[in-house]
This record gives sequence, C-alpha cells and structure tokens, in this order.
Amino acid sequence: MTPEIIHSLKKHVVGMYVPMQRYETHKIKTLWQQFAPRKHKLANLVNNTSIAMQTFSLNEKGQPESTFNMWACVEVSELSNIPNDMEGFTIPEGKYLKVLHKGMDASATYHKIISEWLPNSGYAIDDRPHFQVMGEKYKNGSPDSEEDFYIPIKSI
Repeated sequence: MTPEIIHSLKKHVVGMYVPMQRYETHKIKTLWQQFAPRKHKLANLVNNTSIAMQTFSLNEKGQPESTFNMWACVEVSELSNIPNDMEGFTIPEGKYLKVLHKGMDASATYHKIISEWLPNSGYAIDDRPHFQVMGEKYKNGSPDSEEDFYIPIKSI
C-alpha cells in the first residue's frame, strides 16, 4: 500500500444509489446489475471508468453514521440529460488520500488505511464522499483486480 495525498477537482457524476448499512453488502451487487447495462448510454461521459461512491454524514465523534448511500456512477462533464431513474451529484473539490487497492478484499485495505495510516498521518477523515475508481485494470471478483480508493482527508 503506497498512499498518495492528492488534490482532486470537483467531479460531476450520474448514477443510481441505494441507502444501506455496512452489513447489507448484498445490495451492492443488485445496484450494479441495475446500473451497469445503462451507463454507456449516458450523455457527457468523461471516460469509461465506473465509480463506486459512498455518501454519509459523520457523527459528533467524526465517525460515519450507520446508514449511508452507496452509489454506482460514472463521471460526466456536466449534470444535464439525466435519466428519470438516475441522479446527479457533484463530488466537492478537496484533499484526498489515494490508495491503489489490489485484489478482492477492499475492507482489509480500508481497515489498514483507517487503523494504521490515518492515526500517524496528521490528517482526519473529512465529511465528503469516499469513492473508488474502477478503470481498465478492474476485474470484478478477481485477485488480479485493481482500483483506486479516494478517501477525503483534512489536516488536524
């Protein structure tokens, strides 16, 4: 794991989301099954990559609330011509920790970031969406799969 701190410009995305809790991971597969066949028909696509995004609120301790929205989406150049059964969202500009994740155990990579990297970094999780970019090297269900994690951070 080689973390990189980057500044990401705002991104417009269009997709579908489902409210869920951590233990409801079965909802993710259904969400992607609904979205994936339709994503290439969207107007204003920036590229062919898919984005999995989580939007949630932080509680008074700075921890994510138990219910959050899981998104299946793609980046677009502008929020126009959005199909009726989809939503648009703007990921705010800001500082992110970018980590290349390899394999199938995304929760282990995320746990390592939160428990090992974050406490010694001088940063805290910011109240902006977390997202994963699944590009050409993403292979769903394969140990050779690669995707980039983007975790919003702020200086403490």
